[in-house]
Amino acid sequence: MTDPADRTFSESEEAIMKATYRALREYGYADLTIQRIADEYGKSTAAVHYYYDTKDQLLASFLDYLLERFVDSIRDVETTDPEERLQLLLDELLVKPQENPDLSVALLEMRSQAPYKTAFRDRFAQNDEYVRYLLKAAVNHGIDEGAFTDVDAEHVTRSLMTIIDGGRTRAVVLDDLGALVTARRTAGEYVDAVLR
Repeated sequence: MTDPADRTFSESEEAIMKATYRALREYGYADLTIQRIADEYGKSTAAVHYYYDTKDQLLASFLDYLLERFVDSIRDVETTDPEERLQLLLDELLVKPQENPDLSVALLEMRSQAPYKTAFRDRFAQNDEYVRYLLKAAVNHGIDEGAFTDVDAEHVTRSLMTIIDGGRTRAVVLDDLGALVTARRTAGEYVDAVLR
């Protein structure tokens, strides 16, 4: 699997991405406008349009930006222990979203547009593929090291993704951050039951 974080952002583009992040948290996807992003950026809409012709183009780049940040955070995990790595990945996927519930809402709104917007769908598919790759690599590494039972790593990965996606969706749709706590606990129980 190739590393998805191959896009580079200029200093101005980075500032626009940070402004988009703040605007999305404040207004959500439905009420997001280039004007609101420009207001957060502290410049005119023309300054934003210099880099991005449309809001959708900007948001597709924003998804690239988020994926790059996620990849960077995973790179910061400096353990080769497969059990610890899997636990840290699950924390990154289910505990960290509790810190930014407004962003989680905006991302779910964007995700709901994926069936209609190819650029969004492609980014979300790339993110999903990368997360599945990381989880499966941790499971396979644990099997190879004898830390985990010899199981179908693909099935385990898909099951964990179902728990993750379910917890994230419930947290946003039902406005219940406890769903992330439950999903994290359930993922841990699943790992204990299936891999040990």
